[in-house]
Amino acid sequence: MKKIKLSELNRISVEEFKQSSKTPIVIVLDNVRSLNNIGSVFRTADAFRLESIYLCGITGTPPNKDIHKTALGATESVSWKYLKKTKEAISFLKENNYLVFAIEQAEGSISLSEFIFPSSKKIALVFGNEIHGVDEEVMKQVDGCIEIPQIGTKHSLNISVSVGIVVWELFKEFYKI
Repeated sequence: MKKIKLSELNRISVEEFKQSSKTPIVIVLDNVRSLNNIGSVFRTADAFRLESIYLCGITGTPPNKDIHKTALGATESVSWKYLKKTKEAISFLKENNYLVFAIEQAEGSISLSEFIFPSSKKIALVFGNEIHGVDEEVMKQVDGCIEIPQIGTKHSLNISVSVGIVVWELFKEFYKI
């Protein structure tokens, strides 16, 4: 077995990325504190060609050296916008026909393993603060809640890991991989 060289991967350019069709998923970060987590989310959004990222509240924004450290340039390819309040982002997305789902442990949540990607719709996924999760006021606005099944002793995953797991599962379902 031989590793593939970067030059053999046939990666598209940033400009080609911007012009390409996107996976109809928007990530909303609700008061995420860790700049490294934010950078990792950018990299995941680039890997799966997501529509965009909404950075809300105290969530850091590019340009920032700590975001750049983990994003590795994905802040240049992935579309993003900052909104002071997550509730504003949710309202805007709903007005533009997105279904909005929090990724959280909540009453009535749908297990990620049972969630069916609404193929005729665009969706937004809200990921919350590393300590407090998705804000309660934001939870009142979402269309539903998706929960990542866990069987260990901890009750949560790092946000960048959660984004990777959820996006990969929805990507597979959307593209029928």
